[in-house]
Amino acid sequence: MKKNNTIIIVIGVIAFFGVLFYFTAGNKSSVPGNTSSDSHGHNNIAANVSASFLNDLVDKQIPAFSLADRDGKIYSPDSLKGKNVVLFFNEGLMCYPACWNQIVALSEDERFKNEDTAVLSVVVDPPQDWRQAIKKMPELAQATVVFDNGASVSKAFGVLSLPSSMHPGLFPGHTYVVIDKEGVVRYVFDDPNMGVRNDQLFAEISKL
Repeated sequence: MKKNNTIIIVIGVIAFFGVLFYFTAGNKSSVPGNTSSDSHGHNNIAANVSASFLNDLVDKQIPAFSLADRDGKIYSPDSLKGKNVVLFFNEGLMCYPACWNQIVALSEDERFKNEDTAVLSVVVDPPQDWRQAIKKMPELAQATVVFDNGASVSKAFGVLSLPSSMHPGLFPGHTYVVIDKEGVVRYVFDDPNMGVRNDQLFAEISKL
């Protein structure tokens, strides 16, 4: 009889600690202040950190910036004035194939190839490292990829801590900014699903 009682007590203790573990460790993501992520590794808490900053850019002049491509050509608000501009902030080299596919898709889309439109894919990678990406996917060579040294421009646009970013505070994820010919932001979109959004972007440019 004592043996049975001992077994019951042991089972009860195990059950108690099992329930305790579930509510303290298993459900950490539901505790305010804890960081959770989705199946793609995107930071969900980041949505409350910087999404409002990005949205507040709409109908305002773009922040000052200077970005260089692989050939050293500089792009700035002044040099882009008179063009509708798409800025595609993305994770660059480490975001294969999603970001690479979008970069190539934008560069190959005839709808964006005109004197009134400029599409810049903004990455924080060193320019010399990008050569390896081009070797792996030669189509990238025709894209206008510009390099955000120190992620300063990404920070100015508030794209470092959005839901699409898998490295919040360090890298942008998959974010679009559409700017009109006067340098005013007209549309922003952060895409945690990391899709190819050419149709969506062209629809927004067509409104300008």
